[in-house]
Amino acid sequence: MSSTEITRPGRVEGKVAFISGAGRGQGRSHALRLAQEGADIIAFDICAPVDSVSYAMSSKADLEETARLVEQLDRRVVTAQADVRNAAEVEAALRQGVDELGHVDIVVANAGIASYAPVDEISEAAWKEMLDINLTGVWQTVKAAIPYFKAQGSGSIVIISSGAGLIAPQNLAHYVSAKHGTVGLMRALSNELAPLGIRANSIHPTQVDTPMIMHDEIYKMFRPDLEHPTKEDIVEVSTAMNSLPVPWVEPVDVSNAVLFLASDEARYVTGATLPVDAGICIKV
Repeated sequence: MSSTEITRPGRVEGKVAFISGAGRGQGRSHALRLAQEGADIIAFDICAPVDSVSYAMSSKADLEETARLVEQLDRRVVTAQADVRNAAEVEAALRQGVDELGHVDIVVANAGIASYAPVDEISEAAWKEMLDINLTGVWQTVKAAIPYFKAQGSGSIVIISSGAGLIAPQNLAHYVSAKHGTVGLMRALSNELAPLGIRANSIHPTQVDTPMIMHDEIYKMFRPDLEHPTKEDIVEVSTAMNSLPVPWVEPVDVSNAVLFLASDEARYVTGATLPVDAGICIKV
């Protein structure tokens, strides 16, 4: 394959991507970016509340809007309501998508939650829910796709981890543990599956401008000096966390990395931890 062929428009033309947490935020962005470059999409989301988080989760309407936007790009899309904690639901969502679209080539394990507390104040329920969704849920999403990848001798696994998968911010011990766990999982997947032509990589963003980050709890954590802090009030604090002078990145910044890792441009990239972090992981 020549370099011209690798970099042509339609970088994932003819491929099908299986994406968790696709109702909104990063998941929707990943679906749209891949669709823009020619992929059909299998999109699923819990579309229901999660007990240990303070912000509203995605809804069925959100997932339907993701589908509408993909279809506007003249790509096919299959949606399902499924919880990454339930392996049978995840497998059924993928099976439905493959039945309708014919195959699957890319899995983007994106679904995740965030909550905040000092390490000794995290409840057992919050710890369990975090690990169940942000680590076990990633494994179950990827595991569902592996038999299809093995059968065709190819596939790209992209795990959305976090800068907190490489460093350890305060008040996030359960999140840090889960995200570090995804790195170990990704490396194990890479080692086991590379001989079969299957690649696995992880992406590590800094804060991303999505509903998981932009809500009252995190505003108050960053600005405890204010009674009712807003998004604008955390800009300076957030900017100070990063090496580049930006407070956060946009979902599409992460999606561009997903596209690269999913495409043939990354055909020899596996086992990589790719930061999209504005330098948070190198901040002194």
